[in-house]
Amino acid sequence: MIVIEHCAVATVDGAGTEFEEGHVVVQGDRIVAVGPGTYQGAGGTRVDGTGCLATPGLVNTHHHLYQWATRALAQQEILFGWLTELYPVWARIDAGTVHAAASAGLAQLALSGCTTTTDHHYVFPRDGGDLLGAEIDAAAEVGLRFHPTRGSMDLSVKDGGLPPDSVVEDTDAALAATKAAIDRFHDPSPGAMVRIAVAPCSPFSVTPRLMREAADLARAEGVRLHTHLAETVEEESYCREVHGCTPVEYAERLGWLGPDVWLAHAVHLDDGAVARLGATGTGVAHCPSSNGRLGAGIARVRDLLDAGAPVGLGVDGAASQEAGQLGPELRQAMYLARLRGGPAALTARESLMLGTMGGARCLGRADELGSLEPGKLADIALWRLDGLGHAGIADPVAALVFGPPATLRLLLVGGRAVVQDGVLSTVDEAVVAAALTKSARSLREPR
Repeated sequence: MIVIEHCAVATVDGAGTEFEEGHVVVQGDRIVAVGPGTYQGAGGTRVDGTGCLATPGLVNTHHHLYQWATRALAQQEILFGWLTELYPVWARIDAGTVHAAASAGLAQLALSGCTTTTDHHYVFPRDGGDLLGAEIDAAAEVGLRFHPTRGSMDLSVKDGGLPPDSVVEDTDAALAATKAAIDRFHDPSPGAMVRIAVAPCSPFSVTPRLMREAADLARAEGVRLHTHLAETVEEESYCREVHGCTPVEYAERLGWLGPDVWLAHAVHLDDGAVARLGATGTGVAHCPSSNGRLGAGIARVRDLLDAGAPVGLGVDGAASQEAGQLGPELRQAMYLARLRGGPAALTARESLMLGTMGGARCLGRADELGSLEPGKLADIALWRLDGLGHAGIADPVAALVFGPPATLRLLLVGGRAVVQDGVLSTVDEAVVAAALTKSARSLREPR
């Protein structure tokens, strides 16, 4: 038993329950009690949370971990130019590179309060080795709950797509590899640490056949679906020119809307698209910093929430969001919503909800993650708010969201300490950084 006490608590439950001073009690991998004041039961390891705020662990709904090895390239490009410059570099990745990059990206996520993350891996060079296995191993070592997706691309530039031949797969081979990944890694059991989703990359890198058959495969296997959609005006133009419709209309035509689907970005939506996502329960991974880095635009988060669509937060790939931290995305999401809709467009608590319960809904795990409630998994972030950066802010949730990035007193994943007093408990940060530096150098300077 672990008893976290003397801290402010934001449960992010349906009622928005908060305690100015409260406690959270963990037994094994589950939360068994949450309430005001000091825990009156006996026993357990006591964690003094004085000056801290306990929240659910953050949930990252979109990432490309392999990109940690290719940061700060194509610095002034829009998405299509950025991809064109980076595809040839990514064609050289292998399992060693992916493990090093994923370890670094996952470690950074943990240090920023993330307990569950997805990953969209869609580049599979022919001689790259076991790339999906490499990042799953990295997640186990760092200790995060992991929802990797088996991505794919089968539409190369010679057939009217954007990627070069070197990074696309044969359609049948991609589908077979996706099925094999589900069989090998997906764990549907309660409390699972690894679950697989099916994720063809995007309208400009995937054929309609792969999109349709991937959706059929996912639904036959009982797993979720993920893809990029409506990220840029260039994608909108591509869909209208090639398919004669908007990106959301194209997705719906192929069976890609529904409560088992979450879409990355969804920036460029008309009113009808917002309504369709809400009506179908299709989720959105909002990636505010990446959208800003690439100049892609500002997503209609307020409108999507009002329409009833699940919205979570994503850091996106580290080559378009070089910081790789999820905690600061709480503030970025709130600020971008306000740039679009004014200062009342998104509150601090709504932003925290996006990063917790919103993400859990996108991943289909709202019954186990996203709030501090008895019976849920013990994925908990205990944020330090007693230093100079947050001094004088009476509202702890506002301190977390409006204030500078907070360090962690403790991060638990399934009751296991992954971060303690701002330091990783599971892996050596210096070793991870050195391995990543070596891998990044080898990509920039191929032999």
